[in-house]
Amino acid sequence: MTTLRQPYYELSPEVYNALVQAKQALENSALDTTLMELVYLRISQINGCAFCLEMHSKALRKSGVEQTKLDALAGWRVSHRFSEQERAALAWAESVTDIVGTRAEDDVYLPLLDHFSAREVSDLTFAIGLMNCFNRLAVSMRM
Repeated sequence: MTTLRQPYYELSPEVYNALVQAKQALENSALDTTLMELVYLRISQINGCAFCLEMHSKALRKSGVEQTKLDALAGWRVSHRFSEQERAALAWAESVTDIVGTRAEDDVYLPLLDHFSAREVSDLTFAIGLMNCFNRLAVSMRM
């Protein structure tokens, strides 16, 4: 068990609350909430955020996603359990999360346009960036 290094949400409430407001705005976007939760869970797997892994897994199970699909998420590229839309979103999420290595190239971006509107791509990209921010806060401060 680790101890929280700093209660960042109490020490910087204005910033933290702005992040929460951004997440709430995304929840009201045209993006499917289950898709967003899958993306959040995959990002949290990559970043090793145990707190977020539990939270998003629980939310997905509550929304009716089967455990077998959650079990296959880390291997989504070789699993038959994911739609083409989900695959495009997950590929983009991985690419943006590892932007230093991937540079978010066109070969990952362009498939999004087959499944999402321009606004949805924008919202999805904000959601990916936001979840990376939450993961980095939680991991670095030992949430």
